[in-house]
Amino acid sequence: MNTKLRLIILSFLQFFIWGSWLITIGAYWFQTKEWSGAQFGAIFSTMGIASIFMPSLMGIVADKYVNAERLYGILHILGGITLCTIPLVDDPGVFFWVILLNMIFYMPTLSLSIAVSFSVLKTEGLDVVKDYPPIRVWGTIGFIVAMWTVSLLGFEKSASQFYVAAGAAVLLGIYSFTLPKCPPQSTNTSSQGLAEILGLKSFAILRDRKMAVFFLFALLLGAALQLTNAYGDTFLHDFDQNPEFKDTITVKYPAIIMSISQISETLFILAIPFFLRRFGIKQVMLFSMIAWVLRFGLFAYGDPGTGLWMIILSCIVYGMAFDFFNISGSLFVETQTQPSIRASAQGLFMMMTNGFGAVLGSSLSGLIIQHYFTDANGVKDWHSIWLTFAGYSLVVAVLFVFIFKHKHTPLPTEGTFPPEPLLTLEQA
Repeated sequence: MNTKLRLIILSFLQFFIWGSWLITIGAYWFQTKEWSGAQFGAIFSTMGIASIFMPSLMGIVADKYVNAERLYGILHILGGITLCTIPLVDDPGVFFWVILLNMIFYMPTLSLSIAVSFSVLKTEGLDVVKDYPPIRVWGTIGFIVAMWTVSLLGFEKSASQFYVAAGAAVLLGIYSFTLPKCPPQSTNTSSQGLAEILGLKSFAILRDRKMAVFFLFALLLGAALQLTNAYGDTFLHDFDQNPEFKDTITVKYPAIIMSISQISETLFILAIPFFLRRFGIKQVMLFSMIAWVLRFGLFAYGDPGTGLWMIILSCIVYGMAFDFFNISGSLFVETQTQPSIRASAQGLFMMMTNGFGAVLGSSLSGLIIQHYFTDANGVKDWHSIWLTFAGYSLVVAVLFVFIFKHKHTPLPTEGTFPPEPLLTLEQA
């Protein structure tokens, strides 16, 4: 089988697993189990908790002890088994620990999938920069297909969504063992201290003021991302309590409506090089923050009837909100640090966004929604919830304008970024 096709299958299944339940778990939690919002916030924090330590630990295992493709496969099989046990859980406290275990297995596969793909492409003599992006876009397509599958099968409120994810996880786990070998590297970690092994040395980068401010806002934007992941689908499902909207397509298939966000994401990726060259990272990140304000504000005033256009527009601006923050931020880290510390810097970026940011956003939002915006009957004031989230994003944007100091010089040369002194660990 063609090497690129094999990696496309890997990327597709990697995100199909996540898309099968990430957006729809809220409907299962609130409408099927009828558990509390505060506890639900804790559920979404499991992604952040696992992201803080698991990717670096599994990276060390892959570098020194086990073939990356085998470790990748083992983690997916274990994750699939864990997903199969979720429908058996009837206690929200136990549910938290089972989801956390699943995230411990799944989150390191995100970075391992990149490592495996890069290794295979280089082994085949292919150009990583040129050939990987068209492969990675199939991951987003896999996420969309999973959302449509779960929605069209009527599994959005059902435990069956976890069986769909489990089947894909086990399939990918087995498939991984057929991939070209990605043996451990010769890097010797025996002489490294515990801080270096756990990736804690990367925190030295925060001694540089500009990078410290950048990572702080990456954390705050990571929190915003968790708000839309956790509550978007649940928000649309709750319209079925209104007879006026009960039979609308939006209420019947909310995951399909939400998938417009991922479709938009694939398009905005193509615009990133132009925007970075023309406006620089500060303006691009600011565009992302404004897009988050619009994302939440449009949800606040949208509905499945005459306000459907606002819901759809909210999904469209999500592409800018996510890509201009997540992908552009990663490129900024790549271009502002020396090669010797880029891996650590990228690990810190992931830790701030998918780790600490995810924990902050999911935990606090659950408590706030339960305490201030949920009545005695469990009905949520979604209008006020989304306006609060929009206000949060607006405050972050205003602070960013005044606190983050970065001068950009537009360059006409395609594929280049403003030349600046690259940050080394010693300078930090």
